[in-house]
Amino acid sequence: MGLVDSLFGKDARKFLKRKDSDAAEAGRALEELRSSLYNELKTSEGAKRQQQRFCGPVVAMSFNFVVAVGIILANKLVMGRVGFNFPIFLTLIHYTVAWILLAFFKSLSLLPMSPPSKTTPFSSLFSLGAVMAFASGLANTSLKHNSVGFYQMAKIAVTPTIVLAEFVLFKKTISSTKVMALAVVSLGVAIATVTDLEFNLFGALVAVAWIIPSAINKILWSNLQQQANWTALALMWKTTPFTVFFLLALMPWLDPPGALLFKWDIANSSAILVSALLGFLLQWSGALALGATSATSHVVLGQFKTCVILLGGYVIFGSDPGFVSICGAVAALAGMSVYTWLNLPGKSIDHSSSKLLPKQNAAVSKPKAEADDGGETGVAEPLLSKTTTANIV
Repeated sequence: MGLVDSLFGKDARKFLKRKDSDAAEAGRALEELRSSLYNELKTSEGAKRQQQRFCGPVVAMSFNFVVAVGIILANKLVMGRVGFNFPIFLTLIHYTVAWILLAFFKSLSLLPMSPPSKTTPFSSLFSLGAVMAFASGLANTSLKHNSVGFYQMAKIAVTPTIVLAEFVLFKKTISSTKVMALAVVSLGVAIATVTDLEFNLFGALVAVAWIIPSAINKILWSNLQQQANWTALALMWKTTPFTVFFLLALMPWLDPPGALLFKWDIANSSAILVSALLGFLLQWSGALALGATSATSHVVLGQFKTCVILLGGYVIFGSDPGFVSICGAVAALAGMSVYTWLNLPGKSIDHSSSKLLPKQNAAVSKPKAEADDGGETGVAEPLLSKTTTANIV
């Protein structure tokens, strides 16, 4: 300090001390913020608050939309150019990679804390893991054995199934205005995408069997997050092992033989790995969207993706889906706009009484206001051909 005093005087020394003090205060503030965030993740309530803070409905659904478009391209590469025609095995790879990534996050203490086990029965977690496997496995099998048009008709049927299931399970009703908007959306998507209805008995049975697990899957994801303080990652960690188990059981029945004889070179394996990483992001973003909105809105988001990609191909790439299909897509987008507007705060109030999941009788936090609700716990949409994508949830 003597040299500083001799060159610049006492004022300079005071200035340097003040700068050191400011730097120390900034360091303490950053440490307190880091400690606060870390402590928040150590409780299920705190982790849920952080998820709601950083990933609201707009962010969650935008994230899901972007990832779903990416996995459409990745799965088109895997199922088409690479020739990996084992959709259940591909789904199994997706969930296995997701499980490994979640275990890595847990080892670094980055995985949010789960709620106490007494607040959520084991049967609820087991059921969710099982229906996830059946929803994704049967979806892929349906796409394999049916025309795209018949597959889309089954997908459209998920919307009324969700409305009916929520009424039966939770006595939840929606307004007649929203019902009309959803009807316009479903009719518009049907006109836009259903260009062929090739029928075979096995494919039809699979498609019908897929509808109920798909609807229940979305309902459970939404309700467990909104009513029991589960975060998306914590719920994925608890349910993925069950999903992997059921996919292993389904693979011999629904996949063709020869998966182990596939050419597992670097190029093919890299494409499948990229698809699996996107599958993890798709599952995560879909879970976030279901937690931030509702099962119905998530289905509407999936139909929105279908229409946007159809119209985008027409506007950007010059594809010609036909005048009727374009009109159907525009009508569906109009119905989606009305449905979204009806879900803005203060626009409408649904006379519903959301009940807890069966047997979930412990005290839980009050569910947040619903902004009715994608891909599919993230689902990648099959759009123009059977080889476009595997429907990975």
